[in-house]
Amino acid sequence: MKEHAIVTIGRQFGSRGKEIGRRLAERLGIECYDRRLIMLASRESGLCPEFFERADERNTGSLWNAFASGCAFGGLYNNDFLSNEKLFQIQSDAIRKLADRESCVLVGRCADYILRDKKRCINIFIHAPVETRIRTIMERQSLSRAETIELVRKMDKTRSNYYNYYTDKGWGVASSYHLSIDSSLLGVAQTVEFIDHFLSGSEKWSK
Repeated sequence: MKEHAIVTIGRQFGSRGKEIGRRLAERLGIECYDRRLIMLASRESGLCPEFFERADERNTGSLWNAFASGCAFGGLYNNDFLSNEKLFQIQSDAIRKLADRESCVLVGRCADYILRDKKRCINIFIHAPVETRIRTIMERQSLSRAETIELVRKMDKTRSNYYNYYTDKGWGVASSYHLSIDSSLLGVAQTVEFIDHFLSGSEKWSK
């Protein structure tokens, strides 16, 4: 039986990588998981989603009281703590189980690194010029240009720190992925089409 086929997507903030992942999954007839991974990890661990929301794409550094957000975890008492590394491990386990169960598109969460031993796994990075990304975010949110520039800078740094901390690769570095593509060149629809053609011609995807 063929191993399930997985596409992982890393993305710069505002590059429309999440939208591209969702549309690609629709085109391929498989599911796309982004923030839904948090719910999977929550369900499998018994932890409430807020724990994963707090650690979502943030690097290590702090320990949290298990009851700080009013959430209980079986067997924990008020002086018990969960590290970001533990939450990352729980989420990693959920990603591996998902990849073993079905073909899918996974957005973010270091999925490319977590599934590095998967034979049928294609890793893609979506980027775009900063001005394009600023315009995209300003269209979505009621922010000034200055606020948007700061948000883009902060989010890119957060994602980069998270990825570089938990992996032995560089976030956004072309050699870390099978394909790195500027979504502003073709637009969302044609970028999805381009990736689909790339997958179809890849021996790694089809074998």
